[in-house]
Amino acid sequence: MPENQVLVEIKDLHTYFFLAEGVVRAVDGVDLVIKRRQTLGVVGESGCGKSITSLSLLRLIPPPGRITQGEILYYKPSAGDNGSVDVINITALNPNGREIRDIRGNQISMVFQEPMTAMSPVRTVGQQIIEAIMLHQKVNKAEARKRAIEMLARVKMPKPERTIDDYPFQLSGGMRQRAVIAMALSCHPHLLIADEPTTALDVTTEAQILDLMRSLQNELGMAIMYITHNLGVVAEMAEEVAVMYLGKVVEQTDVKTIFLEPLHPYTQGLLSSIPRLDESIMRGEKRRRLQMIKGMVPDPYTRLKGCPFHPRCPKVIGDVCDQVEPASIWVRPGHMVRCHLYAEAVKSGPAPSH
Repeated sequence: MPENQVLVEIKDLHTYFFLAEGVVRAVDGVDLVIKRRQTLGVVGESGCGKSITSLSLLRLIPPPGRITQGEILYYKPSAGDNGSVDVINITALNPNGREIRDIRGNQISMVFQEPMTAMSPVRTVGQQIIEAIMLHQKVNKAEARKRAIEMLARVKMPKPERTIDDYPFQLSGGMRQRAVIAMALSCHPHLLIADEPTTALDVTTEAQILDLMRSLQNELGMAIMYITHNLGVVAEMAEEVAVMYLGKVVEQTDVKTIFLEPLHPYTQGLLSSIPRLDESIMRGEKRRRLQMIKGMVPDPYTRLKGCPFHPRCPKVIGDVCDQVEPASIWVRPGHMVRCHLYAEAVKSGPAPSH
């Protein structure tokens, strides 16, 4: 893939937490590519490593966690419109150094899962957005306040000139989420990481937030890494989808293929567990029980031999899946799966160009 199409490339990322009880392999060999101006949806059950992957990208992993292996390459657009890029290895930067602090919140921003904890309750919305602008942009406080009001207006905040002086607890859930998005977008980032930004919202407000993010993406020309467990949101928001399980990406392809031709048994299980109003139900015919993935996610301190999904897999191959870890297999250009079911048909190898 040409460098000028890639914004962030994650290669063999390992992020571990070293606890007294044992080692938690939260991210255990993740490979991802985020393209410019596109949305990558990252899906999977709670605890699969979605959020830790995004926090690793921003170098926000708290102790005793640390990145033990791998690279995160940021293809920073150079000044001017010549299309050239500067390649920055984020994993090689000091987590508290000047270079990563210039990237974090400025060129790569994040909308955190819970807006009430993402913003300080003792400072006004305006103070927090103004601080972010002044930290990264060379403007005075008056200009920063003007830009903050403009950004609040962009995210459809009611009466932004008044809301800017409100505290987060004075706002509704949807308004708080808009304020968090305004703060994340205040410096016009190249990449917005959205970590389940609509989880606590009702469906009407969720639809408004999703529409808002799409329109701002088109307006600002940014890429989005959208982390969620809601496949309906993925179908609406994403162009590419990565499915994670126990710290690994088990399948990655475009959004149409993931819904029409899912290959990994885990992806198939996720899609089968979605309630559907199909034709038989609409006609009032025989009811079907909602399908579910059997078993539970293994203990985080336990590292299973072979494929991590084999204890729950309905298509497990004896003496293979429980013994040998599957490699990344590119069954066709742009479609990767980690599963022994496809090892005979296609030889594993490096990702083909998209």
